[in-house]
Parts: sequence; structure tokens; C-alpha cells
Amino acid sequence: MSFVAACLQMRSTRSVERNIADFLALAGEAVSKGASFLQSPEMSNLVERSRADLFAKIATEEADPFLAAARKLAAEAKVTIHLGSLAIREGEKIANRAFLIGPDGGLVARYDKLHLFDVDLPNGETWRESATYTAGACAVVAPVNGAKLGMGICYDLRFPYLFRAMAEAGADILTAPACFTKQTGEAHWVVLQRARAIETGSFMISAAQGGTHEDGRETFGHSIIVDPWGRVLAEAEDAPGVILAEIDLARVADARGRIPTLKHTRAITVTTIGEGAREAAE
Repeated sequence: MSFVAACLQMRSTRSVERNIADFLALAGEAVSKGASFLQSPEMSNLVERSRADLFAKIATEEADPFLAAARKLAAEAKVTIHLGSLAIREGEKIANRAFLIGPDGGLVARYDKLHLFDVDLPNGETWRESATYTAGACAVVAPVNGAKLGMGICYDLRFPYLFRAMAEAGADILTAPACFTKQTGEAHWVVLQRARAIETGSFMISAAQGGTHEDGRETFGHSIIVDPWGRVLAEAEDAPGVILAEIDLARVADARGRIPTLKHTRAITVTTIGEGAREAAE
């Protein structure tokens, strides 16, 4: 079984309406090229550094116009759409929430980002997602196009136990759509995507934000599709656009058959030896 997947690389602005228009244009291009699975990046609906402005512009899930537009498109085009994430109003905080939409426009799954990006980078950038966002509570694996999809978002990519757990739960395809910073992306994006694919014998599909945004941040781009053997099937640069690749599920069984690491998991006890400890000589 196989299907064509597309990553829609965006450069989301500070306008939800403009981002919807950009998403629909990229999605239309992907559908015209034969894609039946479309994925957008993290924060598709809005990239806005100001917490006050972000909160003022977003909506609850029930009222979100970006989600409504994506559901309408999925039903009209009869395609599956994975919104990498939207900023969704949740009380006094915001959920960084992914949505999987079926070809009838129905919601198949939701996933809230588990790991929040609280870091100080060497170039002076400081990010404190926990000040604005509420973390998710569980991982999600959902059906898609005859396969099972494990849902991750951006910083989740750095936590291999999450992706292994989803693969062990039956995921054939793993995802980490992102708004990766340029600095960290240049250093780690591609190698981490390939590592997660190789470790689990899974496809990785990760759409990304790319370029210099209206709020001043720079994102790395390089949306990517990797096969279960770690081969890069498609990769963008930093401009908005569409990349496509065939997802042949037989490759999952082949990779896992060659190196069956998922079957070799063992519970581990760590023994920590104190400094200066020595075994007595006989």
C-alpha cells in the first residue's frame, strides 16, 4: 500500500486570514500534484512573538477559522490533512495543538505538544514556551491512509523515547512539523529527523516554517520526508512551497525486518558508581 504525501512549507505571518489564504494555495498545489496526505507546519495559523497580540488574534477550537477552512478543503478534495499545529485559546493559556482531519472533513485526532521549548540559545535568543502554552498530557497514534501516524511537534523531536513509544504502539509514520529556529535547525534538524526514522524503522514527515517572519524571527525551513532506512526522499530549502514523496508502507516492514530494534527493547536499571569507588584487590 502506498500514497503520496506532501509537506506544505509556510512562512506564517501575523495575520490569520493571510495564513489561511497561503495554506489553501499550497494545499491546492499539492492536491493537483496527486497528494492524498497534506501536512502543514507548527503554528500554521499565526507566528506572533507578542503574547498579548497572539492571544488577541486566536480563537477556541470550535471557532478557529483556520481549522474550519482545512476541514472544508479536506472534504471537498477528499484528502487527509494534518495541521502540524495551531495556536488554540484554552482559558488563560494557549494550546499548541495538532489536528488530523479525515477525507470527509471529520476530526480524527488532536495532539497537544508534550515538550515545551524553554531554552537560552548561544546567539542570545531566549524562548519560554511554558509562559504562554500549556503542555499536552499524552502521545497520540491515529489511523491515516491505511497506516498509523504518530503525532509530534517541533521540540518533541529531541526526545527519542516519545517516537519509540509511538512506533511500539504501531505507528508506521512519525511526524514532527515545526517552527524550528534557524540556529538550531542548521545544527540538528536533518540529523534528528533521520535518526528518529532509523531508530524506529518508520517514515518521518515534517513540514516546517521557513525564512524571516513578520515578527522578526528566523526559521530554518527544510521540510523533510525520510524513509524508514533513513534516506531523505524530499527536502525543501527555506522558501514557502510544496515537497512530495511516495509513502510505500512496504518499506516499513522491510526496514524493521532487517534491523528489528523494536523487538529488542529491554527494561534498564542504571547503576551509578560513586567517584573514587574501587574494588578491593584480591
